[in-house]
Amino acid sequence: MTPSGRAALAALAGVCLIGLPACRPSQRGGLTVAGSTSLQPIAELLAERYMATHPGALVSVQGGGSSAGIRAVLSGAAEIGMSSRELKPDETGLDEFVMARDAIALIVNPSNPVRALTREQARGIFSGRIRRWDEVGGPPHEITFITREEGSGTRGAFEEMVMGKATEIAPDGIVQDSTGAARAIVAGDPNAIAYISLGMATPDVAVVALDGVKPTEESAADGKYALTRPFLMLTKGEPSPRARAFLDFLMTPESQATVAEEGYIPAKAPALP
Repeated sequence: MTPSGRAALAALAGVCLIGLPACRPSQRGGLTVAGSTSLQPIAELLAERYMATHPGALVSVQGGGSSAGIRAVLSGAAEIGMSSRELKPDETGLDEFVMARDAIALIVNPSNPVRALTREQARGIFSGRIRRWDEVGGPPHEITFITREEGSGTRGAFEEMVMGKATEIAPDGIVQDSTGAARAIVAGDPNAIAYISLGMATPDVAVVALDGVKPTEESAADGKYALTRPFLMLTKGEPSPRARAFLDFLMTPESQATVAEEGYIPAKAPALP
């Protein structure tokens, strides 16, 4: 999305803080969607198109992370929450549907010759056990690893699928609160590595194969690439008419084509019944 497009959306929707009563959709007259920063860009783009084709509709898309989005929809601060991870056992009382699927990709600076890692090597890097690139076939430099904040859906999925229950991410990593921030550090640091949404990978970073499989839309869709996760839209009970209308719009062929164009995997599920 262009900067001017984001600015226009912000001007239209206004500035809200998740959880403040003034931002509740029932009081502002619009639909608030909040949560995952990985899901946020595609949701913003589709919200712009929805408003352009539905005169009078107002959709405000906010970030904050998956856990924040879940809390927002549970509290009523948002009608729709966005999560880039599966719900935890204690996150109950929400209806969910998959609007898309995504792969989590390891990225390095393009000047780094490392283009493949095993899951064990990735676990070693993010746990702090592997500290230098020459331990995994790279240059003789120390590794700078970037991770996401607690509550991030991307971090939660990475911990589940790469770190496992027995291994924690080391506390001396650089913590960033958005996919874009993590990507920007890697783009500017020859020794950095991070994990981000594949759909957010840009030419200023290099994507790393994992266990011999490069993350692509095709390898993620057919199951060959293992680090895939759902992009969930969440409601608390039956969606309101305006929430249902937007959710149905996300599942139209046109919207799902946009999902694919933006580098994500279109959902296989039908629209809400």
